Amino acid sequence: MGRKRVTSLPGIFGGVDHYDENGKRVGYSLPGLFGGMDHYNADGSPAGFSTEGLFGGMDHYNADGSPAGFSTEGLFGGMDHYDAGGSPAGFSTPNAFFGSTTYGTGPKGISGLFDDDDDAGFPDGDDTGF
Repeated sequence: MGRKRVTSLPGIFGGVDHYDENGKRVGYSLPGLFGGMDHYNADGSPAGFSTEGLFGGMDHYNADGSPAGFSTEGLFGGMDHYDAGGSPAGFSTPNAFFGSTTYGTGPKGISGLFDDDDDAGFPDGDDTGF
């Protein structure tokens, strides 16, 4: 499987909108009530949430609250993403002007961070991203 790409751009109310390789909005994230970010599929259904990690980075959880992976700062900027088992799942780089682009590299792409099943998960279950 080749790399899949998701572009994340600033949204309203401090949120982030996520778009697939074809420019289709596949999900969004909003600031959480107690910090972190709450993630939603394009249809508004919960996809998971992320909180600040104990040693930096972000810890990710699926919609059921189970651990789904984590992200750490990359060596040359951006973020490196890992699934719940600690295997590489992708990386993010800053865009030229604002936002970021995330690339999935693991066997399921970065959608595996939120769901272990190919027909559900963030943002839309087609392994395009997170």
